[in-house]
Amino acid sequence: MDSIRDSQPQNVHVVYHDTQYGFPIEDDNELFGRLILEINQAGLSWNTILLKQDNFRKAYDGFNIDKVAAYGEADFNRLMGDAGIIRNRLKINAAIHNAQMIQGLQTEHGSFKKWIEHHHPKTKAEWVKIFKKTFKFTGGEIVNEFLMSTGYLPGAHHTGCSFYAKTLAAGATFNEVQ
Repeated sequence: MDSIRDSQPQNVHVVYHDTQYGFPIEDDNELFGRLILEINQAGLSWNTILLKQDNFRKAYDGFNIDKVAAYGEADFNRLMGDAGIIRNRLKINAAIHNAQMIQGLQTEHGSFKKWIEHHHPKTKAEWVKIFKKTFKFTGGEIVNEFLMSTGYLPGAHHTGCSFYAKTLAAGATFNEVQ
């Protein structure tokens, strides 16, 4: 039995572990959504973010990149007043800025996912440099967790975890990293 089940009852962590963590994400809006969640986790527990993920999805228009990229002052103020999400000016501004940057990557590479794949495989340190040059609020831990959680860096599951093989079967490419 996986250790997550030994220590915790069925909860948001188990659902996340079994259905999302380390599994590839094909849709750009969902990749962007994961980036928003990882950015908002900074300084907080992942449990807090998992419990608020539906609120984030609603507040950020289903993580629609084009809609978030077009956010203005009224949207910023709406988000700052939304008790269902993390109300941090830097994190909200980063989400808007990062959506705008992703639009440019989509134009240049066809999609956010293709931009990531264009650079893959890289080490964590190499990825951090790329993300810091491209996005806001993307330090080492955020970049590591984002790429680990989407199957590009190793560490989401240990080799003894039954989901390790499942993520690889689903197309995770973390095993290509040297």
